[in-house]
Amino acid sequence: MGWLAFHVLILPKVLAARLHGPRDLRVEDVPHPGKPGRGEVLLRVTATGICGSDLHTYKEGRIGDIALRSPVIPGHEFAGVIEAVGPRVSLKPGARVAVDPATPCGRCDRCLEGNVNLCPHVRFCGLWPYHGSLCEWMLMPAANCFPLPRALNDVDGVMLEPLGIAIHATGLANVRKGDTVAILGCGCIGLCLLQTVRLAGAKRVFVSDPLPWRQKLAEKLGGIPLRKMSGEADVVLEAAWAGDAAQQSIELTRPGGRVVLVGVPDDNRFEISHAIARRKGLTLLFARRMQHTYPRAIRLVTSGRVDMRSIVSHQIPLKDAPRAFRLNAAYQDNVVKVIITG
Repeated sequence: MGWLAFHVLILPKVLAARLHGPRDLRVEDVPHPGKPGRGEVLLRVTATGICGSDLHTYKEGRIGDIALRSPVIPGHEFAGVIEAVGPRVSLKPGARVAVDPATPCGRCDRCLEGNVNLCPHVRFCGLWPYHGSLCEWMLMPAANCFPLPRALNDVDGVMLEPLGIAIHATGLANVRKGDTVAILGCGCIGLCLLQTVRLAGAKRVFVSDPLPWRQKLAEKLGGIPLRKMSGEADVVLEAAWAGDAAQQSIELTRPGGRVVLVGVPDDNRFEISHAIARRKGLTLLFARRMQHTYPRAIRLVTSGRVDMRSIVSHQIPLKDAPRAFRLNAAYQDNVVKVIITG
């Protein structure tokens, strides 16, 4: 029979949700990832969040210019338990960890200058062709794993990733004490931004979302309805990734103000009135993932300075992942943030 055939026979199967094409997500048996190698850990995945970028690939079979060319396991916001470690790993089996989904090369100019989020060679979980965390077991570099304090549960660990995006975008926006800020889009990222800009010193934060339950949650977390805004914002953060949000952002910003585009548009296009942006002399920035934010995010959640748990609206088991994605894509049942549990 040969070694390879024997190995295949004894290799256990594990559950994973694989995306085969637009809206074609299937829970299937896949091979166990095996033993961790040098610098790696074997994770038992306990929780994964559905992100807006996951929904792009789910609905359209692509995000931006990256198209699905073969089945892929989605998921990049996740937490897990270390079950085994490879050589040269200081983490111990049994540790509960949050996981940074991005593995930059560490050698290119962008990495060496500290902009690891701009690495052109990054391996990113759940982004084709790299498999993600909607599975029972997976291998990850130990350097991507951040131990969770006892006060944080697995859902908190998942939410550190979107919080990290918000931390990075807030830094790009250079929010100053006393600033007036507007946030377009009150999904998970927008709700995280609402909290991080307030911590950065924003005096008033105006919020807008077309879904009434998300608007209500944003107001509960301290946001002011955008319709009450008078004058112009010092900073606008666009986290809507749809419609005319980019154009609305530049219209809301005062002359000399700052606009940070965090969302990803459905059609991969960005359109604004050049005249308005030019005459106002706006600073326009695009946010790309994050830079080394996990330790800070852990401190913010552990200290209670941000509220991540109120953003989570649904927890659904892995075996029902297709239902979870359908619900989220259709914005049914007052969905805000869906967590898929292992």
